[in-house]
Amino acid sequence: MKKIGILTGGGDCPGLNAVIRAAVRKSIQAGWEVIGFKNGWKGIINNEYVSLDHNAVSGILHRGGTILGTSRTNPYNDDDSTSVDKIKNTFKENGMDALIAIGGEDTLGVANKLAQEGLPVVGVPKTIDNDLNCTDYTFGFDTALNIATECIDRLHSTAESHNRVMVVEIMGRHAGWIALEAGLAGGADVILIPEEKVNIEEVCNLIKKRHSRGKTFSIIAVAEGAQLDNQDVTTEEDLDQFGHVRLGGIGNQLGKMIEDKTGFETRVTVLGHIQRGGTPTAFDRVLGTRFGVKAVELILAGKWGRMTSLQGNKIVDVPIQDAVGVLKTVPEEYYNMAKVFFG
Repeated sequence: MKKIGILTGGGDCPGLNAVIRAAVRKSIQAGWEVIGFKNGWKGIINNEYVSLDHNAVSGILHRGGTILGTSRTNPYNDDDSTSVDKIKNTFKENGMDALIAIGGEDTLGVANKLAQEGLPVVGVPKTIDNDLNCTDYTFGFDTALNIATECIDRLHSTAESHNRVMVVEIMGRHAGWIALEAGLAGGADVILIPEEKVNIEEVCNLIKKRHSRGKTFSIIAVAEGAQLDNQDVTTEEDLDQFGHVRLGGIGNQLGKMIEDKTGFETRVTVLGHIQRGGTPTAFDRVLGTRFGVKAVELILAGKWGRMTSLQGNKIVDVPIQDAVGVLKTVPEEYYNMAKVFFG
């Protein structure tokens, strides 16, 4: 019997279990055995896996996170220079015919390198920030967007009751998709994203102008990756194995600056991992399911080094290398449209 391996890497997000469930069900239907590696690339390096059958994936569709666990392990930047060789040995020892790597730019970057070395790998795009190229949407984004929008909705009532400025820090390392669309949907008065330079004077002037016409509160949505003085705002200096800093803290800095410059009482809410947790939306469950089925179809067709992709309403496949080359960021014209509603 032929065998497929599955792993989930990078940050968790709602919809991962939908992909796993769909890939397992489709593989079993095709007569293939499936194993799931624990904790991303770390699991396949150490040959740590579980068998995935009907019972293993029963009842997981509505669950957030990933039943396989995840990590930010990078086999190409590991202290152990033999990590890639260990992955190849894991393929041989388990008689694996293919691997499905589910992840974002970093996880799929590793998958692309392994495919170029001749390993039978296919990818499934996963990033809560929706910043992966060559796909219109990634699962997890819709859930995070709905959570952020609901939080902004809730902040409106307390902001109005206390005549406050409320700053909401939202996920978004290099792309402001969640902040922009949640801000639009939630009626934020200013939206700040990594793609656009933050002008604190302009922000404060918009707030003052709003209050001058009788409004007693303001909502500011800011992506965690937005820069102050052209610098990332971070909580610590350490880098992960893919060279990323841990962003966060811009909400608090921005809130203090706004209060100092406007004199309006300002409060800050950091949504953080709340956006990652909980049950996925129907959209993310269906998208994850479609991706999982398509990934197995790619394997059955021997289309290695390819990634599932949503284009329009169709699930297609694209080269992984095209998806990981450049991040998909918010277009300037989209942000300019949002600015119509600022202030």
